Amino acid sequence: MTFKELNISEPILKALVNKKYVSPTSIQERVIPIALNGRDLVGIAQTGTGKTAAFAIPIIQQLSLKEIKNKRREIKALILTPTRELAIQIDECFSDYARYTNLHHTVIFGGVNQKTQVEKLKQGVDILIATPGRLLDLISQNIISLACIQHFVLDEADRMLDMGFIHDIRKLLPMLPKKRQTLFFSATMPAAIASLSKSMLYNPVRVEVAPVSSVVDTIEQSLYFVEKPQKSKLLIDVLGKEDETAVLVFSRTKHGADKIARILNKQGIGCEAIHGNKTQGARQRTLANFKSGKTRVIIATDIAARGIDIANLGLVINYDLPDVAETYVHRIGRTGRAGNSGRALTFCSQEEYTMVKDIQKLTGKKLNTTLVPA
Repeated sequence: MTFKELNISEPILKALVNKKYVSPTSIQERVIPIALNGRDLVGIAQTGTGKTAAFAIPIIQQLSLKEIKNKRREIKALILTPTRELAIQIDECFSDYARYTNLHHTVIFGGVNQKTQVEKLKQGVDILIATPGRLLDLISQNIISLACIQHFVLDEADRMLDMGFIHDIRKLLPMLPKKRQTLFFSATMPAAIASLSKSMLYNPVRVEVAPVSSVVDTIEQSLYFVEKPQKSKLLIDVLGKEDETAVLVFSRTKHGADKIARILNKQGIGCEAIHGNKTQGARQRTLANFKSGKTRVIIATDIAARGIDIANLGLVINYDLPDVAETYVHRIGRTGRAGNSGRALTFCSQEEYTMVKDIQKLTGKKLNTTLVPA
């Protein structure tokens, strides 16, 4: 199937061709026709399956085909997402897909001065990408109104739950018009998320793609049994033998990420750490350096890594195992994208082995054990 067969309008097709999008992914094939028909939708999909385009393209098409009846632009579409990095990434996608339309969009998030964001909002925008905290803040200042919202997207709902944003979302819902289209996306559906979706959606269509097994089947996974004091030496050895141009290393804590970065830099391995204690400017510079290839290795916590989307990321290393098995799938799903091969290495100490068993149960795959170099 092609994007043209999905009845995508010419301006968006032109943008897709220029970005060399040849054919839609599975979730795009299934979501776009439903969204174009105005239906509410629950999408169960892992990160990296193409869901941003799945909701962005139909929203752009529906809004661009409607005549703007007054000179003052009101926010007609709201995309709510948990992290600044992900918000910026989604905004970049809207820039690509809406390039040949007359729609205006912008992104707002906390951690930076609001002045520039407010100035852009006052110029008028049709589509707003936002994180919950900054959105509620600007609503309380009467800078933003949600009265004209026609399309509402809640992205990464399970991550919203993990980060404690469910209360904020429940606070926002009464501010939205009852008559609207809602697109709800989550990688997993714990009870709290299922309950939230039922309270938000009207007769939704459920679309589920890329189950855990299919995501992990595309990635070569190896397991190293190594105690904590020896993990840094193993990491240095592994990176010294690797020729991958981009390597993402996961640390469970912010302090741990900084410590790993210091150890690697002392060994002459250029790397940077990214986590929530870094300023927004520092995080954006780190991501830019990593995406451009200036920095080969990045050490990230789970939340900070949500904005990392690199097509040629060849290797993910779990320096620490996560607290939840599903997070392992999110982590390794950063590699092996867009048909590329990918690998994931996991360092496991004795006290972390219970999590390995949980991961193997979830994925249905036994991790290949690799001997630690002497």
